Amino acid sequence: MKLTRRQSIVAGLATVTAAMGAGRTRAAETSADPTLEFAFEVVASLEAPLQLGNTGMGVRRIIGVTGGTVTGPKLNGIVLPGGADWQIVRADGVTEISARYTLQADDGALIYVENPGIREATPEVIARINAGEIVDPSEYYFRTTPRLETSSEKYAWMNRRLFVCKGVRLPDGVEIRYFVVT
Repeated sequence: MKLTRRQSIVAGLATVTAAMGAGRTRAAETSADPTLEFAFEVVASLEAPLQLGNTGMGVRRIIGVTGGTVTGPKLNGIVLPGGADWQIVRADGVTEISARYTLQADDGALIYVENPGIREATPEVIARINAGEIVDPSEYYFRTTPRLETSSEKYAWMNRRLFVCKGVRLPDGVEIRYFVVT
């Protein structure tokens, strides 16, 4: 059967499109998906929240960071006092986190952390957390996506990697587990 010029062009385009799709599929199959590698854990002590009230964006809270520890396979040290978490509690109950603080490695290197994220829970769970109760982390969602910055050659790799964190709220602090996206 002889194809018309139009049918030949359509058939050719279909063949090229199929080949391109197959190539993308093969490339996707051969590349590794990202994984997470545990790097370290921050346990920080916090001040009582300063409640600014509803600013039109939500309820603004500022929570000072007073210190803490850093432990893990990729970093050990302390959390320096002086950082804070500038939060907005939205009308839908989600807390927008905007934390900034400084870590000091055991060797003296300083690492700046800018750590945005969200915490979401039912009003009942938030009330228990705010009352100082230890609440199982499976009852709420607390994740952050920090950026780390340092001038230390030893830790310069942190400037070039993405991290994700899982947080746990404690009565007077937080535990933040840092994972490198590999």
